[in-house]
Amino acid sequence: MSISSSLNAGVAGLAANATRLATISDNIANSGTYGYKRAEADFDSLVITNSTNSGTYSAGGVRATSSRAIDERGALVTTSNALDIAISGRGMLPVTTEVSLNSNSGDEPLMMTTTGSFSTDEDGILKTSSGLVLLGWPANADGTIPTLPRDTVAGLQPVVINANQTAGDPTSKINLGVNLPATSTYAGTSGEALPLSVEYFGNLGTSETLDVTFTPTVPATGSSNSWTMVIRDSATLDDTSTAGVDESIMGTYTLVFDNTSVNGGTLSSVTTVSGPAYDAATGTLDLTVAEGLQSINLTIGKIGDTNGLTQLSDSFAPTSITKDGSPVGNLTGVEIDEKGLITATYDTGFTRSIYQIPLVDVPNVNGLNALNNQTFQVSPKSGSFFLWDAGDGPTGAVVGYAREGSATDVAQELTSLIQTQRAYSSNAKVIQTVDEMLQETTNIKR
Repeated sequence: MSISSSLNAGVAGLAANATRLATISDNIANSGTYGYKRAEADFDSLVITNSTNSGTYSAGGVRATSSRAIDERGALVTTSNALDIAISGRGMLPVTTEVSLNSNSGDEPLMMTTTGSFSTDEDGILKTSSGLVLLGWPANADGTIPTLPRDTVAGLQPVVINANQTAGDPTSKINLGVNLPATSTYAGTSGEALPLSVEYFGNLGTSETLDVTFTPTVPATGSSNSWTMVIRDSATLDDTSTAGVDESIMGTYTLVFDNTSVNGGTLSSVTTVSGPAYDAATGTLDLTVAEGLQSINLTIGKIGDTNGLTQLSDSFAPTSITKDGSPVGNLTGVEIDEKGLITATYDTGFTRSIYQIPLVDVPNVNGLNALNNQTFQVSPKSGSFFLWDAGDGPTGAVVGYAREGSATDVAQELTSLIQTQRAYSSNAKVIQTVDEMLQETTNIKR
């Protein structure tokens, strides 16, 4: 019985080392594969004889079990493609297969990978050359990400980037820094109105203007230091036929400037004649332009503030007129940041977040099922997945312009290869020895 058990143990040893050889071969073959996770073969002994001092012993042999070290990370390799994506730390990118997009089975099956080189196809879908489609949460029109479920794929959609897309950025803030000539409020001056036009961009990407006129109050004697400011909107038609009212006028204000030695030239009071009220705390006017479709916060300055409207010397000059917004522009490129936000850049300088890529995490990463193309799926051993914002919880950061290299250490694999070869040869020698001993036993009978 002991001789035959030795034969079985030798055969089991050959099978176990063949399994280890297969994992080593896979690791060496994928030493240049981006995102590859090293396969391992672990040996466990099998015991048949438990009693001691029995006088006999039966060899149980060995059993091999294979696994994959998914939690091991390869080095990050810098590339020149903005949508070459890797993860620095824990977490994986949500992907699905190209084939599943064309099926009618409902939600796409969730797969995950630690790295990928993504580019758009003819339909603008972001995917790898092996057909893995990147999934993400689409942003709202204003670039914010909506609140979506984290434990289901219901909110995830294939990332689509249309190279021909255009976008505009409506103006929401204007800072009006203008100096008015103090000499225009002296007695005997002409009292001529001073015009100023400030461009703004509408909700539909149109270019409109706020036309502001400053009319000085000319006193009989001395100086008034007072002006009437009238704001008109070019997007609203001037219709004076209705009760003689100019409907393009958005607001009329009386401005009085300080003439003391401390705050000379700055606003001392703003009186609202018509239109939105002046907010003294912020120095702003909340204007509703374009027939009620758009709100613009116009800053004219706080009382005593030198950064808004001023009245100094004899020159009329815009000192600091700034605004946000931009006209309609064409897409020039996209990039992904460490939070997983895909940002589109347009030729007007306008940028907007269009997707957020969450990171997938499970309690037991090494329990995931390994699939082709360095992808993984949830299994009973891994536990349920959760979608995190990159950098939150246990997850790391998203890295653009980078790929994760293979986790294979070729030197270590070659060392294991030599050890496996010797172990295989030793087991073969056991089988050869057992065969010779059985032959001797057969010869005894002859």
